[in-house]
Amino acid sequence: MNYRYRIYPNITQEQSLIEWMDVCRVAYNYGLREIKDWCNSRKCMVDRCSISHEYIMAADAPFPSEVLQLNALPSAKKAFSRLGEVPSQVLQQAIKQLHRAWEGFQKVGHGFPRFKKFGQFKSLLFPQFKENPVVGLNIKLPKLGIIPINLHRPIPNGFVVKQVRIINKADIWYASINIQCNVNVPSPMPYGHPIGVDVGLEKFLATSDGVLVKSPKFLKVMQSKLKLLQRRLSRKKKRSLNYKKQRIKIARLHHTIDNTRKDFHFKQAHALCDTGDMVFMEDLDYRTLAKGMLGKQILDAGFGQFRTIAKYVCWKRGKFFGEVSARGTSLECPECGAEVRKDLSIRVHYCLSCGYKTDRDVASGQVMRNRGIALISTAGHVGTQNAYADGLPGTEISRSRSKSKTRKGATRKTKK
Repeated sequence: MNYRYRIYPNITQEQSLIEWMDVCRVAYNYGLREIKDWCNSRKCMVDRCSISHEYIMAADAPFPSEVLQLNALPSAKKAFSRLGEVPSQVLQQAIKQLHRAWEGFQKVGHGFPRFKKFGQFKSLLFPQFKENPVVGLNIKLPKLGIIPINLHRPIPNGFVVKQVRIINKADIWYASINIQCNVNVPSPMPYGHPIGVDVGLEKFLATSDGVLVKSPKFLKVMQSKLKLLQRRLSRKKKRSLNYKKQRIKIARLHHTIDNTRKDFHFKQAHALCDTGDMVFMEDLDYRTLAKGMLGKQILDAGFGQFRTIAKYVCWKRGKFFGEVSARGTSLECPECGAEVRKDLSIRVHYCLSCGYKTDRDVASGQVMRNRGIALISTAGHVGTQNAYADGLPGTEISRSRSKSKTRKGATRKTKK
């Protein structure tokens, strides 16, 4: 697990951290340049002369792999004394970060790694320690010494500090401490009271138990102040000291919005775990929805982050978390399973077949709950959840209907 604390380096330590980040950025860009030169030497456009366009390299020149670039660091430190100022393992992590991005480009389908501009390298990773670096209310780092830390929650007993990442966000310094405990934590099994959660723009979430939470709209509340600060920034001379100060003010306001949103998400996730033992949410791809006409509102709510946080909190508290199909959740009656056609402007669910009437979002949450129960019952889990599945819509009829209309799995996942 990662515990993040705020640290307070002095002026000398802060300047050293900024210098180290810039050195790691230069090493990252140099390694990327070697990779691009090797790739360009293996290709040539059909309408260009290879003498004027192609990078001339030996045909048997090996690819600048991670091992080769790491082995070249000792000799590079002799030629460039600036590299020796950074701890050796921290500098090695910059090269490893580059090759993780390269593997993501080749295997996962991410974009080609890009050069980092000045100020874009915002973190440093200290990969290992001989002893616990957190001593009292201070943290001890190589070549930096003791730095005061706001230890607002103690490190649990039995956990060992494995790594420390120093992060600079909006000119505020943090230490993300990675702690580890050698225990076997089993995955939570489905049991107890199920809850279906439907998220939306008008109401942030609606549960199958009838709980409605209003959307806070964090960015919209701070938008007027953000607009004022950005207008002032546009009137400053670029790269001046006042320009830098104003840019930090805007970054801190964005940081405040981010922290407020994340705090709200954690509180709502814990509230869900307090009221239920099984939590079911939709498997929507919110990145696609964010590209539509309501993209700003969807990004302001942070539905994807909330689902990730809810999954983590459920795992940490021993609650079962599941994702169900989002197709037709607002067009299905949770009581009888009949199809109910209604416009988006109609916010009340009323079924003509059985006469069931409730809030539209609550009905969607109840449909998700029924689908989640049917899913775990067909997955071979035995226990109290099978009793919930008996007699609920979404078991036999709903599954047969959803199978005929379900999209292919590739449309809901990142293409490889």
